[in-house]
Amino acid sequence: MKKFVFFVFSLMFSISAKAAFIEGLEDIPVMDGLQQAANDNISFGNEESRFVEVVLTSATSKFANVRNFYTSTLPQMGWIFQGQRDNTLLFEREGEVIEISAESKEPLTIRITVKSKI
Repeated sequence: MKKFVFFVFSLMFSISAKAAFIEGLEDIPVMDGLQQAANDNISFGNEESRFVEVVLTSATSKFANVRNFYTSTLPQMGWIFQGQRDNTLLFEREGEVIEISAESKEPLTIRITVKSKI
């Protein structure tokens, strides 16, 4: 377990030098070209579970770029890609699920939801 924690910390440090992280989801990077929408965040939880939802937008990016970025980046952080359902990418890690959904194409609006699997 200590090796895994050290690995994740090291990986987060190396990624943080290159990318910003989502406010409220400090272990999920923001892809270049996406901006976090202000006042569209939802966050609540306790020691046993959490629910966080954020909205990211871009006037120039496409969902294919988002898919490529997160399917290559999140597995490096311990998230396991579970597949894609319509315009939603699904990942799991240690009792949590991430859903990355394309809400609109132009401008691109992405909703990222992290929730506990209870």
